Amino acid sequence: MDLKASILCCTPSYAAYLAESMKEMGYKPEDIPLKIGIFGAEAWSEEMRRDIEATLGIKAYDIYGLTEISGPGVAFECSAQHGMHINEDHFLVETIDPETGEVLPEGSQGELVFTALDKQAFPMLRYRTRDICTLTREPCSCGRTHVRMLKLKGRSDDMLIIRGVNVFPSQIETVLLNHGYAANYQIVVDRVNNTDTLDVKVEMTPQMFTDNVGEIDERRKELAEGIRDILGIRAKVSLVAPKSIERSEGKAVRVIDRRKI
Repeated sequence: MDLKASILCCTPSYAAYLAESMKEMGYKPEDIPLKIGIFGAEAWSEEMRRDIEATLGIKAYDIYGLTEISGPGVAFECSAQHGMHINEDHFLVETIDPETGEVLPEGSQGELVFTALDKQAFPMLRYRTRDICTLTREPCSCGRTHVRMLKLKGRSDDMLIIRGVNVFPSQIETVLLNHGYAANYQIVVDRVNNTDTLDVKVEMTPQMFTDNVGEIDERRKELAEGIRDILGIRAKVSLVAPKSIERSEGKAVRVIDRRKI
């Protein structure tokens, strides 16, 4: 507000934290000059995008970059907000099976691999990003013809295998936002008696916070069922007080894996 800033660049989790702080200070979206947000550096769901757009009163765009390749600007969303156009005049992109390295056909979900076409002194050939997503060349309404990468599903090294099921934090985030919670959560994975355990700590909003134990328990059960429906496995859900999960100005720490494997 002091700087009359109209564009915000940061991680999506920090944008959500700013929106939360703004609301606590009594400001509404129309009270701030922001018009556009450019967010990257971590995976975020479409549900989180809509939540940020509503709470900050902006249009939220996805950006993608890698320090090893060029920094920001490898890919960016157009006005259609349906995938990031990759700058193919500078980068050759592929998707591969993260386990076998096999190149996948376009439209298949896999790990992104980039080759920098004009990078000097520090060339990058078929650099594995660990980022999981899908590429598409379907026509875009903006008219641009460069290939698009759809929203990141997550990272292959962030993917959790729990009781034989592949679990991405973004899947749990989607359930929370669809049930009216903010994207303030923490996933704790452990192993007890040779069996994986999955605990999800979720912050209640101030409006949800109550001394009514029965009401909280009903909310917890509803959320646990939603997570089971999307993952196919059960998780222990704990609803905690607002602002009890530590915030980060950088990439949010979503997963704590305590298994000794």
